[in-house]
Amino acid sequence: MADASVSDSVLANWIAEETAIRARLDSGPGPGVARRDQVAGLSGLDLMQAMLDGKLPYAAIAATLDFLLVEVAPGRAVFQGTPGAQLLNPLGTVHGGWFATLLDSALGCAVHTLMPPGRGYTTAELGVNMVKALTPQVQRVRAEGRVIHCGRQLATAEARLVGADGTLYAHATTTCLVFDLPQPKPVAATA
Repeated sequence: MADASVSDSVLANWIAEETAIRARLDSGPGPGVARRDQVAGLSGLDLMQAMLDGKLPYAAIAATLDFLLVEVAPGRAVFQGTPGAQLLNPLGTVHGGWFATLLDSALGCAVHTLMPPGRGYTTAELGVNMVKALTPQVQRVRAEGRVIHCGRQLATAEARLVGADGTLYAHATTTCLVFDLPQPKPVAATA
């Protein structure tokens, strides 16, 4: 773990970055689903970057569960979340489903960054290991996903959920099926 001044500085940077990203997202289309014509011909990395830039809609679940995409690069995706009181289970800690959702987002989007145009993926397996409870006293956490392998039919990735002080709260792995996306059917000509 980092000392308090270092973790306070990291947290301040995370919050400042989040504020700038939210401003970009708020000026764009907001949460929703991109149309096929908006994503046609885009690689997965181009699509993820367009979402981060506020040019394409981002997933509505991010607004619902108070997390957002903060970084993308080839084979890497980072999401940041706020473990607020609305996410608590009856025992007073953040529900494990929130951990899993944040980690699944980082894992899947890391895989997505390696998809060329016309290729997609879906999660086939998700394994989550929670190692420390989270409460709203932890102001922000980041799920950092990295691809381990991306082949023609399968991709694997790993992710870690960490606090600004470096504390590990959970880690996860995924196996994704990789496939060709269905091509849109041609529109019939009218007379």
